[in-house]
Amino acid sequence: MNAPIHPVRTLSVRVADLSDPGERARIDGFVTEHPDGTLFHRPQWTRAVERGCRQRAHYLVAERGGALAGCLPLTEIRSPLFGNAFVSAGFGTGGGIMGEGDVGAALAEAGWALAQEQGCSSLELRGGPVPERWQVRPHVYSVFTRDLPDNGDTLLKELPRRQRAEVRKGRELGLTVSIGRDEAHRAAHFRAYSESVRNLGTPVFPKSLFGAALDEFGDEAEILVAWHEQRPIATMLSFTFKGVIHPYWGGGIRDARTLRGNDIAWFELMRHAIERGIHRADFGRSKVDTGPWNRKRIWAFDETPLVYAVRTADGTAPREVNPLNPRYRLKIAAWQRLPLWLANRVGPFIARGLG
Repeated sequence: MNAPIHPVRTLSVRVADLSDPGERARIDGFVTEHPDGTLFHRPQWTRAVERGCRQRAHYLVAERGGALAGCLPLTEIRSPLFGNAFVSAGFGTGGGIMGEGDVGAALAEAGWALAQEQGCSSLELRGGPVPERWQVRPHVYSVFTRDLPDNGDTLLKELPRRQRAEVRKGRELGLTVSIGRDEAHRAAHFRAYSESVRNLGTPVFPKSLFGAALDEFGDEAEILVAWHEQRPIATMLSFTFKGVIHPYWGGGIRDARTLRGNDIAWFELMRHAIERGIHRADFGRSKVDTGPWNRKRIWAFDETPLVYAVRTADGTAPREVNPLNPRYRLKIAAWQRLPLWLANRVGPFIARGLG
């Protein structure tokens, strides 16, 4: 008796149509169910970046037998200062190829072919499997996470002694916290966040990026603001996905340090997440040996090095956007001295090319 014949299911890769609500819902469901799916693989992220930064989106999906088998979100970053590149995921701390074996290999080749077709000489992967013969980038970033207890009182007790004292001091100074998605919270967030990054010597992202992200993610995104006498002191724009809170774009004005604004914002964000039944926090990446990196280590978050990879055209060096590079030192010092209104006017045109 002859053995039954099983047809071979052909693997195919195509560019998804993210303007189609049905396509978006199908991809988002796949990412949500996949064990390697992250916030940055969601089509909402890719669409928000395209809308908010005017950098073209390309979203590759791999299919086998009509079923989704993998994906690769891509942003086509074009900048006269930093060069052109395909990035996965643009403006994200993660992303990369979601798919192993032949699926991952097919997505890697399709992504590289698309980058070359669009005239980009490099493709950067921020997470996921590293394709064969791609260059692993040096360890520049670490991501910080922690599990959350069952209630806010336990959370406070679990904090390192120094941070516990800072939170209590912030409360004594009369800081209050509000959470929302309305225009008042959006304006307060940009006010505090833009001053924070100016003080670090970094151009601020476009305000339209934050608005697009809030609109795309709906109730899964929100802004927390710490106030002192009706003035926004510190803020955090966060996302929720797979039962994890992701504080992502945050910072405080210069007075935040003396008023303990950032300490209050971080603690209250975790406490609020616990009240919603969330039991893990991902505080995102920070560059090694920077102030934010040291601050997260002081909070005793769990640190994990991030693995990034890049492929470049022959004879082409990867683009360099790391502010720790010595050649940026004078530019950073000059940026820190800019009036805030000027930094906020010029910064978005520069930052949209960082990706």
